[in-house]
Amino acid sequence: MSHQNLETLDAEAIREEFPILQREFDGQQVVYLDNAATTQTPEPVIDAMSDYYREYNANVHRGIHHLSQEASIAYEEAHDRVAEFIGAAGREEVIFTKNTTEAENLVAYSWGLNELGPGDEVVLTEMEHHASLVTWQQIGKRTGADVKYIRIDEDGRLDMDHARELITDDTAMLSAVHVSNTLGTVNPVSELVDIAHDHDALAFIDGAQAVPNRPVDVEAIDADFYAFSGHKMAGPTGIGALYGKQHLLEAMQPYLYGGGMIRKVTFEDSTWDDLPWKFEPGTPQIAEAVGLVAAIDWLEDIGMERIRTHEEEIARYAYERLEAEDDVEIYGPEPGPDRGGLVGFNLEGVHAHDLASIMNDHAVAIRAGDHCTQPLHDKLGVSASARASFYVYNTREEVDKLIAALDDARELFA
Repeated sequence: MSHQNLETLDAEAIREEFPILQREFDGQQVVYLDNAATTQTPEPVIDAMSDYYREYNANVHRGIHHLSQEASIAYEEAHDRVAEFIGAAGREEVIFTKNTTEAENLVAYSWGLNELGPGDEVVLTEMEHHASLVTWQQIGKRTGADVKYIRIDEDGRLDMDHARELITDDTAMLSAVHVSNTLGTVNPVSELVDIAHDHDALAFIDGAQAVPNRPVDVEAIDADFYAFSGHKMAGPTGIGALYGKQHLLEAMQPYLYGGGMIRKVTFEDSTWDDLPWKFEPGTPQIAEAVGLVAAIDWLEDIGMERIRTHEEEIARYAYERLEAEDDVEIYGPEPGPDRGGLVGFNLEGVHAHDLASIMNDHAVAIRAGDHCTQPLHDKLGVSASARASFYVYNTREEVDKLIAALDDARELFA
């Protein structure tokens, strides 16, 4: 269905494309507020993947027959579609990975292990997801490079004065999250990239929480590397994308080897295929690539600006409702241009896991734990937090159900 004729985003109409949102538990319709972990998948994406398996399921780049040719064209053109979506120059700059985490590892192993050494520094932020933090931490241990962290202030924003102090001529790589999956903070990534480039450092931006819900132009940001995951943007699991500037990817050596990424192999040595295939060994995620294209088409039919506006409006409403509760502590900035579509919080006297369990009794799905940001939670002085995260199909009424469930938690733990 076309969504563009709607003056404002009609979440109720959009919900009809998600059968899973009609599910009921003990007579209660599910309220899905765990979108920062994984979004739900609309029928057009499911249909596109089913069509692949029903009509042209074959391996790519290896067959002369019709089915292989159709699959190969679809897979190759998926790179073109992703490049167009994020503002990359072409398919050469788009490498399909399993997810954002694998994209971080690809750069860390292919670039980091070869380029970093004692005296070099990698600069991260205190709000990094483990996909970034753990990866660069371990690469630092193996290469002797130091890993440093840009502080966050009391409001959950980056201390940009500290960033300018920390990023020096010794910095080789800056890796920063575009939108925090715990605080909801939208970081000034273009400014961070500029600071890194002023010191001849490279910049990697983790866009897992940004690409699904706002327009992203990698060339405008000027990131050297940018990564995101399909399953957080109404697409399938098992596929993500790494954007890299072509000249950097051409200079890097692959860290995964096998079929499909080679040009010539002898018993003594091998040479690599052109980009992006050089970094995509083995049978790739063909059905998932088809699904990712369908998800991009679906999102763009709605409009990324409209998605951002809707998500931020729902998050603002949730923030204001939670802020009105005297015994709720909220993490991250106040609603505004530097806060995305999620709210992390805790209810006084109730552990986040207990709260999530009580929410589940009301068929309200939220996330509880450290959200793969343990050091950030240490900084916040809490072991865990609850997180409600929103997407294009969420409504104010669902937020009201979340708030209503807080009363049950209070009664149980009074």
